[in-house]
Amino acid sequence: MYRGNSSRVFPIVIVLIVVAIAIAALVSVGRTIFGGDTQTDSSKVDAGQKALLNTSVGNSVRMTVRGPIVADEDFRSYRVAVDASGRNLSTYSGYVSQVIDSKQLGNNVKAYEQFVYALDKANFMKGTAATGEADDTRGICASGRVYEFEVVQGGMVTKRLWTSTCRGSSGSFKGSSDQIEKLFLGQIPDNKPLLKTIDF
Repeated sequence: MYRGNSSRVFPIVIVLIVVAIAIAALVSVGRTIFGGDTQTDSSKVDAGQKALLNTSVGNSVRMTVRGPIVADEDFRSYRVAVDASGRNLSTYSGYVSQVIDSKQLGNNVKAYEQFVYALDKANFMKGTAATGEADDTRGICASGRVYEFEVVQGGMVTKRLWTSTCRGSSGSFKGSSDQIEKLFLGQIPDNKPLLKTIDF
């Protein structure tokens, strides 16, 4: 009698376990297809984008553009840096970045907020930050321009993306460098005299 009962219960237990596993699998697939759990989604927010939209004191954005790789005397680059209290355009000579000229302007939180939101809409932080050799821009695009885009918090770079004008060296940035460059240069009125000194 005892053996008979256990032989009937055992298949029922197996069926219940299989049904439970099937239900769990269906729920998991459903979450994946229909967007998943909100906690998981919110944890996937890009750190660079979050830092970009933070207008607190100590946060800033930078764009650095370098020209073709030539003799040290002829090498040129420039950088635009913007935060809630100021805007700066500096032009440089040589690989050790000796300042040729610089223009410093004031700023305010409202203006900075509009600027960083415009950058966000232009995909300023679109791309996955590279590491190791993939993030090494030395020698990249020797005949063209290299663009570096950075979000800085408390003096530390939160996220850095780069791209170039050369085929085969697209880098980690996935947006439009022309659009981002125009936005940055738009923060510095009458920038042409400074940029003429680098002419690349």
